Amino acid sequence: MTPEAKAREEIDKKLVQSGWVIQDVKEVNLMASLGVAVREFPTDSGPVDYALFVDGIPVGVVEAKREEAGEILTSVESQSARYANSTFKWIKNEYKIRFAYEATNKLTRFTDYSDEKYRSRRVYSFHRPETLQLLLKQPDTIRNNLKKLPALNTEGFRKCQVTAINNLDKSFAENRPKALVQMATGAGKTFTAITASYRLLKFGKMNRILFLVDTKGLGEQAEREFLAYRPSDDNRSFSELYEVRRLKKSSIPKSAQVCICTIQRMFSILKGEELDESAEEVHFDEFAAADKNPPKEVVYNKEYPPEFFDCIIVDECHRSIYNVWKQVLEYFDSFIIGLTATPDKRTFAFFDENIVSEYTREQAIIDNVNVGEDVFVIETKVGKNGGHILKQQVECRDRMSREKRWKQLDEEVDYQPSQLDRDIVNFSQIRTVIKAFKESLSTVLFPCRKEVPKTLIFAKTDSHADDIVQIVREEFGEGNEFCQKITCQADKAESILSSFRNSYYPRIAVTVDMIATGTDVKPIECLIFMRDVRSRNYFEQMKGRGTRTLSKDDLQKVTPSATENKDHFVIVDAVGVTKSKKTDTRPLERKPTVSLKELMMNVAMGAKDADTLTSLANRLVRLNSQMTEDERTGFKKYVLKSAGTLAENLLNAFDEDYLQGKDQQEVVREAVKPFYDPNVRQYIENIRRVHEQVIDNVNLDSVEFAGFDTDQEKAADMVIANFREFINENKDEIIALRIIYDHAYADRPMVIEKLNMLYDKLTAKHVTAERLWNCYAIKNPEKVKKGVKAKIVDLISIIRYELGYSENLSPFADRVDYNFMQWTLKCNAGDVHFTEEQMKWLRLIKEHIKTSLNVEPRDLDYSPFDGMGGLGKFYELFGEDYETVLHQMSVELVA
Repeated sequence: MTPEAKAREEIDKKLVQSGWVIQDVKEVNLMASLGVAVREFPTDSGPVDYALFVDGIPVGVVEAKREEAGEILTSVESQSARYANSTFKWIKNEYKIRFAYEATNKLTRFTDYSDEKYRSRRVYSFHRPETLQLLLKQPDTIRNNLKKLPALNTEGFRKCQVTAINNLDKSFAENRPKALVQMATGAGKTFTAITASYRLLKFGKMNRILFLVDTKGLGEQAEREFLAYRPSDDNRSFSELYEVRRLKKSSIPKSAQVCICTIQRMFSILKGEELDESAEEVHFDEFAAADKNPPKEVVYNKEYPPEFFDCIIVDECHRSIYNVWKQVLEYFDSFIIGLTATPDKRTFAFFDENIVSEYTREQAIIDNVNVGEDVFVIETKVGKNGGHILKQQVECRDRMSREKRWKQLDEEVDYQPSQLDRDIVNFSQIRTVIKAFKESLSTVLFPCRKEVPKTLIFAKTDSHADDIVQIVREEFGEGNEFCQKITCQADKAESILSSFRNSYYPRIAVTVDMIATGTDVKPIECLIFMRDVRSRNYFEQMKGRGTRTLSKDDLQKVTPSATENKDHFVIVDAVGVTKSKKTDTRPLERKPTVSLKELMMNVAMGAKDADTLTSLANRLVRLNSQMTEDERTGFKKYVLKSAGTLAENLLNAFDEDYLQGKDQQEVVREAVKPFYDPNVRQYIENIRRVHEQVIDNVNLDSVEFAGFDTDQEKAADMVIANFREFINENKDEIIALRIIYDHAYADRPMVIEKLNMLYDKLTAKHVTAERLWNCYAIKNPEKVKKGVKAKIVDLISIIRYELGYSENLSPFADRVDYNFMQWTLKCNAGDVHFTEEQMKWLRLIKEHIKTSLNVEPRDLDYSPFDGMGGLGKFYELFGEDYETVLHQMSVELVA
């Protein structure tokens, strides 16, 4: 067979699977089907390889070339255009050739001549006849519609969102197939994507949009946001205007206009296979293809052809554009929009460096879209250096069952910090970190809080997480609801996550990976890293869990003692994660071979090809030879088949002798059935892990350092610089505050009002008096009093300190206390001697001045003075001089 004939054979198959009936020109019957492809149809410039007829009318041409011509296929476009502009023999009715394809047996390119500045593009296969018929009926093409999108009404949008949407519009107008939206966590990527979806559906006249996520939880979160969205030009919600469906089965409703789906499920849908729901719970970047050979590839699906979706929006796209998952994106003939906060070099390359939004976390902090972080380091002796255990009787624990036993060490053990919580468990090390955190909470981190701020702890493994949960409860003296585990293996994880987000309890959550990325829990104010992270992108994603802004009212719903908007969060680094060397990719993406876990996950997701099943069988054979007799017995009891039997069944699925007289699909189905059960996969994965952990009760740990990171000054500098900019922007108002230091105290109520207005402007920048105070304490600890719960009136002290009027920064209340002491001593040294009852009143007035700057006679008729008799009682105690006393206090105490 010649290369040309081989190519024609494959092109014929693609046309047929796309719904076309192929005919030779001598046997032409244009009414045989809606779509007819006629070989070697004559034109006045020569025969075209394939002429495409829809409902008897010529609409397109196909120019076929041998496989080797793939590298020059774009140069064939002029040949296709010549045929498209030629006169077709025997056709007397008016017609216009609108569609052109250039194809080899490996590659297909497509051009729609109705597009302005039409441009060919690669497609997975030929469009179906009914698709071309619908396109012919439309008043204009989608690409032309995208050149005429109306200007965005920017009201209610952040500047970064406006930039992203406007640049997306420009990218669409230029017919750029891919666009990357890089936007910091919390800046509103999903809101931006929904707005773009609305515009594409309404003005671009797109039929369907696919919103791809990588976990079920992120899909549910996206669904909630789509359902809640209301466009600015319509009173109806998005879901009232367009049908939104989150896909839960292996089918897609044709009526859905926005489909929200995990990429795992879409992969299985295209392959026509069912998907175990557990596959949607784990980030798909953790599972590679089987061995070095690709898994069963996505094939043409007539129910969901390549033209089914017009646009794909890929959430967390830095995780989803590689390996097996890339096939889903390449299958559909659609625009692709990527959303991510942390792209890497491969991400930029995949999206052809078409970056429509570059909004970094640093910029988001400057713009008050995100809050910044303080880094608090806890270094312990064991956590830093490891430990040494002499040859002796030691306690051991089974990691899975938690059963303990004693055994004799054969030799002394020297362990490194990296072995902690994997091979070695040192409860003292965990306890020392938690103790140091607890002590620092009330003295340094959040000194004025009555409850523990919402805190997320990152653990190494489920077993490690379990140990942390128990020790946290013990050290804080709290019950089960105070600290809970949120991992993929934990019961009711989604319910606990919802409570962590919206309720008072739990105060502390411990996770491994489940809420490390993507999941919003805005009230989190503290992240504790008890595991190292070597991926730069993954670390940035984890930090993103704390960077969300939150108003005081919303924060108080779960943390009642909060007095300000969320203005920062704290990273507690107990493992050196902020200093460790980072790479651009997660280690899992760089493994040269595929783990047993990955092979089983591929099977659970529908892979049934010989390479995958044979590889899995070989691993099981190896596993069976490594197991002890007790482990083999336990395996068979749990899985209901031995490892050898599982392997044999997998190998039989491709054994021609065994398959004689049998249905191969049924044999395959039975062979892979056990691996659909997540509990079975987990059991097999763990059977040869080192279950036994040595418990180190010898090396009691101690804190070597607990304090803010030396680089913390950079974050403080950013906040202070923001404050200086604020002072320059509000010079007039700040000058007006100088009246506080004049004797015209009657004007002080006006000053209080101005001070409140000024403070509202400051907090709008997500800078609070308390945050400012802490930053100055970091920069100049010897001049700033620590542990102060700064209030609005302290803004005066802060401004005076920043402008150089004060050498030290102390609370306004301290100055009032000092001035009160001096004033009472001066009065008592003269003719006036205050009684104890008078002093009780004066102390209460002093507290009033701390928050109100002055006191007037009418104030004494309100709480708390009214409970003591009000102005009348004060007059009774101080007589005719009562106004003089109030005047002196207002002047002297604020001086």
